[in-house]
Amino acid sequence: MNAFAPSLETIERLVSPERPVSAFVHDLDELDRHARQLVSALPPEVDFFYAIKANNDALILKTLAPIVAGFEVASVGEIRKVREAVGSGARIIMGGPARTATDFEAVIDHAVERVHIESIHLLHLAEAVAAAQNVTLSILLRINLTGPVPGATITMGGKPTQFGIDEGEIDEAISTLVACPHLRCEGFHLHTVSNNLDATAHADFCLEALRRARRIADRHGLDLRIVNLGGGWGVDYADIDRLFDFERLATRLRSVIEPDGPRIQFECGRIMVAYCAVYVSEVVDVKTNHGEAFALLRGGSHHFRLPSAWRHRHPFRVVEREKWPWKWPRRGHANRCVTVTGELCTPKDVLLCAEPFSRLRIGDLVCFLLAGAYGWDISHHDFLSNAHPERIFLPIRQAQGHLSKVEGKGEI
Repeated sequence: MNAFAPSLETIERLVSPERPVSAFVHDLDELDRHARQLVSALPPEVDFFYAIKANNDALILKTLAPIVAGFEVASVGEIRKVREAVGSGARIIMGGPARTATDFEAVIDHAVERVHIESIHLLHLAEAVAAAQNVTLSILLRINLTGPVPGATITMGGKPTQFGIDEGEIDEAISTLVACPHLRCEGFHLHTVSNNLDATAHADFCLEALRRARRIADRHGLDLRIVNLGGGWGVDYADIDRLFDFERLATRLRSVIEPDGPRIQFECGRIMVAYCAVYVSEVVDVKTNHGEAFALLRGGSHHFRLPSAWRHRHPFRVVEREKWPWKWPRRGHANRCVTVTGELCTPKDVLLCAEPFSRLRIGDLVCFLLAGAYGWDISHHDFLSNAHPERIFLPIRQAQGHLSKVEGKGEI
């Protein structure tokens, strides 16, 4: 999988010429190709759901709908986005902590296929809602497995977190199901790791999770129909040429899948969409302050929060532009470390910290690669009410000769 990196000519052809450049550009053709490659590698007993928290734009969902098994959501709002973008036929599963009665009502109203239960209290609440509507609700019990968990940059389980039912309490949870006749427990949800870069370690985790799921089901005589292993297929932002070996993971799964065993589900987001978009932003000012060099962008963390949220060095490249429309000299930095910031009135608005540049000038573009996941979707868009970036989607209906573009909102 190659990171999408549009040329200056492509960028200038797509963006509005009346304002400084600030845009997300998505390559839907590449997304389609990449998604098919991921899904086709998996055994037929495995379902791949797209976790829309990574990027819930309607065009992304429509592109993925014919390829993935369905969509994983974490809120009622995300349920509505899938239904509006894809329609009533799309399969939806719902996870996440802190559920309410309203959430379970929406699960029923929108024909969500299954909901993942994260506490004993939520078992009782889901039963109460299902009983009031005289329906049977399909569920998985989310278990916070006993750790440790190898290879992950973020762990959702295997240690104290707010996620799932402690593995030590799972017997109590299954016993509680006896008093919940309107709930049909079909198995377990074992999402434990996020952004695992080591496919071998991830396969080890998946196989161990499957073993534990079978042991728990056998102990209670539970008909184990589904084991959801969550997401966690990683993206290496420090080395964009290092790709998660999903084919190795698939091969390991084939070795343990039983013909009459449970269906395995994954719910991945980042690995599906990260590579297929960039965030590109124009340098609108440069300065030196107390001996340190800064470059200020038309944009920032309110558009693309991922670098500051993860506190990592995000991959990027500089796209130089030679045009200079003003009468005064063009300012820039040469052969020095530059901190690249945004337009917000906070010193936290930093996208690159003391990064060495051979040259960076006002009017040049900084193009952040691998920006398709957890960028725009996790950012605080309306802090200070700055203009939103343009959101541009290729191939933008090339056969019809026009572009698909979501214009930025706000004052120019």
